[in-house]
Amino acid sequence: MQETKDHVITYRGEVVENHHQVHAAVTDATGKLLYAVGDPTRITLARSAAKPAQALAILETGGFEQCGFNDADLALMCASHNSEDKHISRVRAMLAKVPATETDLRCGGHPALSETVSRNWIKRDYTPTGICNNCSGKHAGMLAGSKAIGADLEGYHLPAHPMQVRVKHVVEELCGLDEDKVKWSIDGCNLPVPAFPLKYMAKIYATIATALDETERNPNASERTKAMVRIFRAMADHPDLVGGEGRFCTVLMEAFQGDLIGKIGADGCYGIGICASEQTRQLGADGAIGIAVKIEDGNIGILYSAVAEILEQLRIGTADMRNKLASFHEPQVFNTAGAVTGGTSNSFSIRAVG
Repeated sequence: MQETKDHVITYRGEVVENHHQVHAAVTDATGKLLYAVGDPTRITLARSAAKPAQALAILETGGFEQCGFNDADLALMCASHNSEDKHISRVRAMLAKVPATETDLRCGGHPALSETVSRNWIKRDYTPTGICNNCSGKHAGMLAGSKAIGADLEGYHLPAHPMQVRVKHVVEELCGLDEDKVKWSIDGCNLPVPAFPLKYMAKIYATIATALDETERNPNASERTKAMVRIFRAMADHPDLVGGEGRFCTVLMEAFQGDLIGKIGADGCYGIGICASEQTRQLGADGAIGIAVKIEDGNIGILYSAVAEILEQLRIGTADMRNKLASFHEPQVFNTAGAVTGGTSNSFSIRAVG
C-alpha cells in the first residue's frame, strides 16, 4: 500500500482510494512553534473553532453576569451542538434572560448534526428554525453582549456592529497580530469568522489553557485571564453541551477529564488547548500547549482521525484516555451490506520544529 507523507489515506482492499492532506501546528502560549505537519502557516478559517475566542469577547461585555448566565450556558456559547432537547431548551432559557426572542436570532435553521435528532425531526415533519442551529448558543450570547454594551440587537451579526468589532479586537489580541494580518469572512451561521495562519489558532488555544496555570500562580491575575479560565472549565465540565451524544468533541473532553478542551470547526479544522503537565514540558513547552489541525479537503471524519493520531504521537494523556478515541482514530470502511471493505491509515509523522 502506498505511503504518502503528511496525509491520511483511505483504502479499499489493497487499493488506496483517497489521500487527505493534513496541516497541523503545535505551539505554546507565546506562539513558539514546537511541532508541525504539512504547512503550519496555512491561512485557515477558524470557523466554529473560533467560538472560545468569541465567547471571551462576550464575557468582557459584562452581559454574561447581567443576564444571569451560568457555566453551562457558557459551554453552550462555545458549542456546535447536536440540537438535542437539552441544547434547545437551554438556548430558549438564555434568550428569555436577555430578554430576546427566537425572531431576534440571525443564524437560521438547518438539519441537526445528530443523525438521531434529524431522523426524529423528519418523522415529525418538523422544520428546524434558528434556535435549532448548532451555533444558537453563541448567537444568544451575542445578543446578551450587545445589550450589555448598549448596542441594538438588530444587526448584531453584521461586521460593523459594535459587538462584532469587539470580537475582532479580541481575536487580534489573542493572536498577537495586527489588524491587517487577520482576514474575515462570513461563517455558515451568519457571523463574521476569522482566518489566520494555522499556528495562531494553536496559540489561541494554548493561551486559554495557560490561563489556568496563571491563576494558580497569581491570585491577582487579570480579568481576561480569569475569563479564559472560566471558558476552559465550562467546556471541560460540560462536554455534552459543547457537542452531544456521540460527537468527537464530547468524547474527547470526557476522555481527558479536564486536562484539555477541544473544538471542531466546519470544513475540517480543529483546536485543542492542553493544560501544562510533564508531558507538555517534555514537548518543549514551558507550560500549556495548543494544537490546531486543518484537513485540506475539509473531510470531518478524516479530521477526527488525524487529531486522534496527533494526540497519540505526542503521547498526550494516558493510553487509556487515547484509547477512548479508538472509534474515530482509524475507522474501518463498511459497505451497505455491513461488510468491511477498507479502512483508514494515518500516513504522517508530526515533526519537531527548530
